[in-house]
Amino acid sequence: VQLQAFGGGLVQAGDSLRLSCAASGRTFSRDAMGWFRRAPGKELEVVAVISWSGTIHYGDSTKGRFIITRDSTKSTVYPQMNSLEPQDTAVYYCVARNGGIAMRQDVYDYWGQGTLVTVSS
Repeated sequence: VQLQAFGGGLVQAGDSLRLSCAASGRTFSRDAMGWFRRAPGKELEVVAVISWSGTIHYGDSTKGRFIITRDSTKSTVYPQMNSLEPQDTAVYYCVARNGGIAMRQDVYDYWGQGTLVTVSS
């Protein structure tokens, strides 16, 4: 099973960016998927997670600016990141788990390789 993330890069503060993540090897049509991130020198934190039925939880720092959607039939998940700030600079990881939505990182069974997002001021 692999989760492959796409869409990272260098943007300016205030810009928008859309990441995508595609699963291969199995489907997650009835499972939770989402994104975590790790900023330089900081701990891993939740960006947003979404259940198979569309229930969503956002991290405190992304709520109101980011929008997560998914295509359950294709086991893909997309965070639309708006009003980006330098503090959003991080490596973003796509995740999936066998089961329902959760905010804790340790319950996610599958992790992508990470994609770097850099927001310049």
